[in-house]
Amino acid sequence: MMVSLMQKMSLRVRDLLNDRSGLAAIEFAFVFPIMVVMYFGVVELASAIAVDRRATQVARTLADLTSQMASVADADITSFGQAAKAIMTPYPRDPLISSVTEVYVDKTSGVARVQWSKGLTISTTGAVTIATTAPHNPGDVVVLPPGLVVAKGTFVIWSEVSYRYVPTIGYFMAKTGIPFSDTAYTRPRQVLCVLYPTAGLTDCAAPK
Repeated sequence: MMVSLMQKMSLRVRDLLNDRSGLAAIEFAFVFPIMVVMYFGVVELASAIAVDRRATQVARTLADLTSQMASVADADITSFGQAAKAIMTPYPRDPLISSVTEVYVDKTSGVARVQWSKGLTISTTGAVTIATTAPHNPGDVVVLPPGLVVAKGTFVIWSEVSYRYVPTIGYFMAKTGIPFSDTAYTRPRQVLCVLYPTAGLTDCAAPK
């Protein structure tokens, strides 16, 4: 009798060990959270990379558009900001802060000084406006890449862009966001310098 009971228990244990029903569900329960984290992590990382590239494109666009002008006014700078806003679409535009500055490299000393500088901001409603405070003041000494300082007695268009990317979920990345920044340099294409009469630059031959 005892042997028969032991045999039955042994058979039940073997049946239990051989039973695979529900195994897939258990494995899925273990794997699913990892898959979700990986999915949203890839999405956030891809979005961050896309924003960084768009910020770089904005910097290049601002410098390129300005360098093609013979002179600019506030309306021109604002229109350049509209182009920057379009580049950042469909991502939020208001974190974008950009500026355009013209620098003169002294033909004797090689010192680079700001001639005029204008900043751009975008409101939450999408309105592009010129910042009330200029990012750089006329006459400020700035440091340019060595390759640009070699050509003394020339002007350089310098654009700066900063953007803080805030992830939608904030699980894989910091909820406070990741700051991106970039710069671009180019030389005026049609003239010696890009005049900005309202900023005080009216003569390329006698920069401030």
